[in-house]
Amino acid sequence: MSQELLYQVALTQVPELGPVQARLLIEHLGYASQIFKARKKELSLVPGIGEIRAAQIKRYQQFEAAEKEIKFCQKHGIHPLFLLNPDYPQLLLHCYDSPVLLYYRGTAPLNQQRIVSIVGTRSNTAYGKQVTEKLIEELKPWQPLVISGLAFGIDAIAHKAALKQQLETVGVLAHGFNTIYPSQHHALARELIEKGGLLTEFGKDTAPDKHNFPRRNRIVAGISHATIVIETAIKGGSMITANLACNYHRDVFALPGKISDAKSTGCLQLIQQNKAILLTDAAQLAASMGWEEIKKPTIKMQNELFPSLSNEEQKVLSVLQDKKAPVSLDEICKQTALTYNTVIAILLTLELYRLIISLPGKLYQLTSTN
Repeated sequence: MSQELLYQVALTQVPELGPVQARLLIEHLGYASQIFKARKKELSLVPGIGEIRAAQIKRYQQFEAAEKEIKFCQKHGIHPLFLLNPDYPQLLLHCYDSPVLLYYRGTAPLNQQRIVSIVGTRSNTAYGKQVTEKLIEELKPWQPLVISGLAFGIDAIAHKAALKQQLETVGVLAHGFNTIYPSQHHALARELIEKGGLLTEFGKDTAPDKHNFPRRNRIVAGISHATIVIETAIKGGSMITANLACNYHRDVFALPGKISDAKSTGCLQLIQQNKAILLTDAAQLAASMGWEEIKKPTIKMQNELFPSLSNEEQKVLSVLQDKKAPVSLDEICKQTALTYNTVIAILLTLELYRLIISLPGKLYQLTSTN
């Protein structure tokens, strides 16, 4: 057993010592072993440490617990990745609060040219499922590593869609490897280990407690070049992830939905506040990210990315399809027999879908792709 690894694991178990302080200690002293061997005075002088944390480090004696963690890793094929390890996700090093130690079980390299996180609500709609699957199918030519959180809803859909398209995918856990949460995802977790991976900063016995999920979310946001939000309410884990990604200066994309749908309010807010780019398809994502063209996918009609429109939305779209020239708002109301406010709401939704464009004088027409 490596002595340095023993000290690395022990460093994560010292009370009152979070990842920010642990990283400061590494930057000043170089190695985990040097931290434990340093004098209390030397430790206390490191910015952000002080007397209390220095005392906690010198008082730490639970090396047996660290040994058990390492033996558990060896038994189950788990790789501890300290931040000085070249296999440690290099994008996380640009995040001030990145974990100093990660536990990884899988085959997919964590440092790839194209890494995207896909997140969203646990209670997705049929729209969310269809768009997630379609987007990942269209992303296949660029072979991105797909990151998500192994949760119900959009997370699981993203993992399964990536596996179906033979893309590597990694689930980031909010607990240790002694459990899988939710328990219904045991089979999915096993498949990820074989064809991607599972990643966590938590020791083996850590339970999926509520306060661990925001910590998990910062890894999802920081490990990727871009975060894609599919469906979310204004409050929730996906919004936390999106805001963290913004704070890390990463690209955030959000998929528009109906303005009347509560599960799209978070995405629309991110777009409205200029925290996220309105996402329409994989080609747009690739262009925004500056990915080189390997094999340009065939992009079908824009509206094929979206599920079937409602009857009222189809009525409005049909009016525009029947006319070669731009159509006025009044004419649309007349042709559809819908109220003014209803038509306004539908036009905004269709515009968010990029099926139509608005022109001066309250005129509307189909986009050039339709």
